[in-house]
This record gives sequence, C-alpha cells and structure tokens, in this order.
Amino acid sequence: MTISGFDFSGKVAVVTGGVQGIGRTIADALAVGGAEVHVFDWAEPDKPVDGLIFHKVDVSDSSSVGAAVEAIGKQVTLLVNNAGITRDKSIAKMTDEDWNAVIGVNLTGAFNTIRATAPGMGAEGGGRIVNITSINGLRGKFGQANYTAAKGGMITLTKTAAREFGRKGVTANAVAPGMVLTEMAKQLPQQYLDKALEETVMNELALPEDIANAVLFLLSDGARMITGEVIRVDAGQYI
Repeated sequence: MTISGFDFSGKVAVVTGGVQGIGRTIADALAVGGAEVHVFDWAEPDKPVDGLIFHKVDVSDSSSVGAAVEAIGKQVTLLVNNAGITRDKSIAKMTDEDWNAVIGVNLTGAFNTIRATAPGMGAEGGGRIVNITSINGLRGKFGQANYTAAKGGMITLTKTAAREFGRKGVTANAVAPGMVLTEMAKQLPQQYLDKALEETVMNELALPEDIANAVLFLLSDGARMITGEVIRVDAGQYI
C-alpha cells in the first residue's frame, strides 16, 4: 500500500512516538513529502535513519519536551502527537502507577508538546496539530480506564486547542484509529484480532498507512478549513 503524496517542503515537523509503528509510518511519509522531521521518543532507533532526526524525549516531562523543541532551533509548524503506552487492568486492579503512567504519556505528553509549539506556530502565521486518539476514547473499553480516559481527554484537548489557536491560523484535529495491524498488534493473541475484525463493517483491519494518509491530509493545506474534528479510521468498528 502506498501513501498519498503531499508537499511539505520547507516545513518543520515533530512526531512523538515515531520510532516504530504508526508514528514511524507518519514520520517517514512526512520526510518523503519534503518536511524536516524530528522524532520525539523515549526509545531510540536501532540505527540511523535517513530523513529523520531523533531526540530522546520523555513527553510526560515538560522540561524534556521544552529542551528538545529548543534544540530544533527552528519553528515547528507541523505537530503529530502519537506517543502512547498501555497498562491495561480493570479499574479494581489498576494501580496509581498504572493510571499515572498512561495519563502522563498519552494525555499530558500531548499537552506538553502543544504548549511548547503552538504559540510559536501562531506567531509565524499558522500551523497544524494532529493528535492520535482512539475509538476507545469515544466509546470506553473494559480494562482500559487509564487509556480511554487519556484518549478521551485528547479529544477535548484537541477541540480546546482549535478554539484557542484558530485565530492565529493554527488548526487542531484528531485521528481516532480502531485496531491497526502494526507489527506490535500482530503479536496479540488471535482472539483479540478476531474480535476487532468482527466489529468492522468492511471485514478488514486498517494498516498504519491508512492512519498516516488521514494524518497527512489534516496536516496539508487541503485541510486548512478543518479544525476541532475527530476522524475515525477504523473500517467501521465504532459504528
């Protein structure tokens, strides 16, 4: 599957959680489109990657985010908040650490990067923010109280950012995937994949490229009048 072509020449982009999976697919696609792409991730790539600049960043730590943004030395105008972790347990069994870790990376991390970059976007005349949330942030999911709360919070954070920065030419939108066939997802027990497939109306699960295509559109000038929206890319799982 190929990713649709968009021109991001001259743009400086940050993709969080971009070492692997959906984030890596988005980062690679932005680089192909001509952007200068900075990847913020706690993990490090196994080897240097042409077209991507990696920064070891704890997105849950505002000082770590601030230092990385400052190190770029240029104004970021494209931001993709993809970093996320899971610590799945039922509410009764979930520890403080489980809760705080997921909220810290998934939700506070997005807040930290938006706060560090969006004001500058506005000062430069505009920018694009895309937050990767989840259909489970819309519907809830057994055993994922921390994850669904964080992803639901990202949706309202997105809408608030759209309101606060819209007059400065900055758009903020969210993409909500369902189950996506990343390499990590392929390692799940088959019954989980089968359950997700049963929920779809297209009898197919999305690929990372499907998510990246939606993200790239929202980052492009073609989406300049779209803000505060949530686009589900889930083969109909949610409906």
